[in-house]
Amino acid sequence: QVQLVESGGGLVQAGGSLRLSCAASGRTFSRSGMGWFRQAPGKEREFVAAISWSGGNTNYADSVKGRFTISRDNAKNTVYLQMNSLKPEDTAVYSCAASKGTGWYKFSAQYDYWGQGTQVTVSS
Repeated sequence: QVQLVESGGGLVQAGGSLRLSCAASGRTFSRSGMGWFRQAPGKEREFVAAISWSGGNTNYADSVKGRFTISRDNAKNTVYLQMNSLKPEDTAVYSCAASKGTGWYKFSAQYDYWGQGTQVTVSS
């Protein structure tokens, strides 16, 4: 079993930055592919970014490419999402997810464990 706890969300003006953290405990975190997803009110959950177990491979949704960066620190059992140049359309609940696999994955069904999420609100 893996427990995931997100932090770092909040209210920010358009153009600002936030850094989300996801602390993991339980199963061997360092061998898990990790991802960030988001869900805005009235919309489906969507993929944001993913990272392989070593951090050597990453992937991003087109909507955040060039603005968001996913990274991980396996010594701290933590994955991060640095979000720059935020836009009002980035407003959503952001959740991290852990996979039993070691790669990076774009689909929520490929993840086995989920955090509760953290709210990000970007004002215009």
